[in-house]
Amino acid sequence: MATSTLRAPSSTRSRFKTILWIFLGLTTLFVFITSEVFLVADYPMYHAYRLQVIADRGLLIPHTLAGIFALLIGPINFSSRIRQQHLKLHRVLGRIYVACVFIGAATGVALASGRPGLPGTSMQAAAWVVCTTAAFITARNRQIIQHRQWMARSYAVTFTFVSSRVLNLWPPYWSHLGDALSAVGVIAFTLASLLIVDLGLNWHELTTRRS
Repeated sequence: MATSTLRAPSSTRSRFKTILWIFLGLTTLFVFITSEVFLVADYPMYHAYRLQVIADRGLLIPHTLAGIFALLIGPINFSSRIRQQHLKLHRVLGRIYVACVFIGAATGVALASGRPGLPGTSMQAAAWVVCTTAAFITARNRQIIQHRQWMARSYAVTFTFVSSRVLNLWPPYWSHLGDALSAVGVIAFTLASLLIVDLGLNWHELTTRRS
């Protein structure tokens, strides 16, 4: 009885993680197709957006690659099975993730420099770096539970690069609200992501009364 009781929460948690990763993967695919491919294809060849992308390519390429690698490494390093069976791979990918975060944050702020979106991007980059640095330090100090919590927060910020683009399908967001309010939207998505993660991390304490 005790064994079956212990397995039930683990099985439920594993099922939840699988559903969560599938949902995040489908969201990423949906945003990539609708927000990136379709929107880019809709612009005329010499539209200001295309010209800006070409002009920013020196920063945009490393920023995009760093973000993509961070997004892909997250699910691998959150896997308990891979972590237990391939600890060295977990650590190597973790260091690559940290490097990607710092590259992505720095290039993101540089891209936004001198533009209305700078405050939102700076706040997002700061949250990204702080959470990732805390995750790295706790891992070095072998505070594994705290390390996992900070990594969850870090990846939540990583995923805002996907989730915040869902609003691109709502024309008023990017055509009528302007860059200033769009920056507010980035800040709101970042704070909401961190709040949701913290609620998840403390869900047991929030829903269970100590006897």
